[in-house]
Amino acid sequence: MDNIGAILKAAGLSYENIVKTTCLLADINDFAAMNKVYAEYFPTNPPARSAFAVKDLPKGARLEIEVIAQ
Repeated sequence: MDNIGAILKAAGLSYENIVKTTCLLADINDFAAMNKVYAEYFPTNPPARSAFAVKDLPKGARLEIEVIAQ
């Protein structure tokens, strides 16, 4: 999420500009932990979100988040 914040800032945007996220989890059992951190970045009016368990992510990552911001 910090990396996403840096990209947003470089574009003159913030987390408030995010309208949709897609969260890819290597293990769906990590959803609750991911959701807890996610809520810290979006305490009110979170963007639309999809979350999926996937077989593998690059470089052994456990989570990948894609965002759409405007």
